[in-house]
Amino acid sequence: MKQRWPIWLILVHWLTLLVVIGMFSSGLWMTDLTYYSEWYKTAPHWHKSVGLLLLAITLTRLFTRIFTKRPLAFGSKVEQLASKAGHSALYLVLLALFTSGYLISTADGRAIEVFSWFAVPGLGEFIEHQEDLAGEVHFYLAWTLIVLASLHGLAALKHHVVDKDATLKQMLRLHSLNNLRKFS
Repeated sequence: MKQRWPIWLILVHWLTLLVVIGMFSSGLWMTDLTYYSEWYKTAPHWHKSVGLLLLAITLTRLFTRIFTKRPLAFGSKVEQLASKAGHSALYLVLLALFTSGYLISTADGRAIEVFSWFAVPGLGEFIEHQEDLAGEVHFYLAWTLIVLASLHGLAALKHHVVDKDATLKQMLRLHSLNNLRKFS
């Protein structure tokens, strides 16, 4: 059994956390911007650009997870099943969040410019009031993602503090193989 996650997956994991917190915060902040704010156009542009880059990272991460063996799992069978369900829920909510964001941004048929590097084409409006409906879904999905990520973090802390196993250490890369062996 593999003992640790590859370093690049660990870095992507923590980068994703930071980006999700930043996107959530900026999304809440942007809802209060007025037309006369100097950030009225810049903030949504950055939000969409970062969101699409995170989508690319997430899809890469999902694809490579197919070929990457998981490290040693800790906890009961129920906890391991809950872990798999939780991770699946995080990925599904992320993908739904990206989709709803895309539907908001492209309802008028315009492409999304990603930091002026490239454009993701818009497909236009599929349903009446798409921008508003997708915006509502996007808002609730963002909160759902924050709640799921918080539960994920609490579960990792439970493993570390209560169970005293190496689950969190695997994602922090603070352990040695000798320390892991005493948990197996």
